[in-house]
Amino acid sequence: MTLCSVMIVMMALGTVTHFNEGQKTYSVIKITDNITPSGKGDNPLWNSAQILTDFTYPWEKGKPLPTKFRALHNKDWLYCLFDVKDDNVNILQDKNDKSEVAASSRVEIFFRIDDRLTPYYGLEMDPLGRVLDYKANFHRNFDGEWSWPAGHLIIKTERRKDGYSVEVAISKASLRALGLLKNKNLEAGLYRGNCTPKGKGDPDFKWISWVKPDSKTPDFHIPSSFGILRLED
Repeated sequence: MTLCSVMIVMMALGTVTHFNEGQKTYSVIKITDNITPSGKGDNPLWNSAQILTDFTYPWEKGKPLPTKFRALHNKDWLYCLFDVKDDNVNILQDKNDKSEVAASSRVEIFFRIDDRLTPYYGLEMDPLGRVLDYKANFHRNFDGEWSWPAGHLIIKTERRKDGYSVEVAISKASLRALGLLKNKNLEAGLYRGNCTPKGKGDPDFKWISWVKPDSKTPDFHIPSSFGILRLED
């Protein structure tokens, strides 16, 4: 389905979002210029962004290695920057398929239309700049063949000895077309997966989140894991 077709469908559906009082909120500062993602996050405009460091282990004891998140927006784009401290980054690279991101260290952004999660969208991004993008419905009903509209998502990364950074540009046209940007608000989850290989079989992960989900076992794919990105004037 083209971006234009998606916009027509969403306008016809007329989705409504209800925000919960006390939902965590991050203010996205408005800029007038464009940022060309390099992966380094070295554009001086990033100095005007609020730095979010409120990431915790929802299901682990102790304090996780630092994660910083910044976001900015202008007339056409939402820009996001993750800065991750990790001196033991692990990446699965065999066929270089996007499914390998699920077995690698990574950062994640989920967007939802409403708290029913019907649907929601995932962007899971590893230090190589690969993205596992999908559309899903509650609970964990994935459409892995879906991809973010072409030309409307830019991801650049940089690896360092002590971690990595992921710089992202997402067009507002795509966010509106998918029914996600409403009244200058985006309902979003911000996450990180620290990967430790176990040899054969699935790797071990320590999961990190901005919002603590209401779940006794690791699960970001539930309504309580989302906060709000508020786009300021």
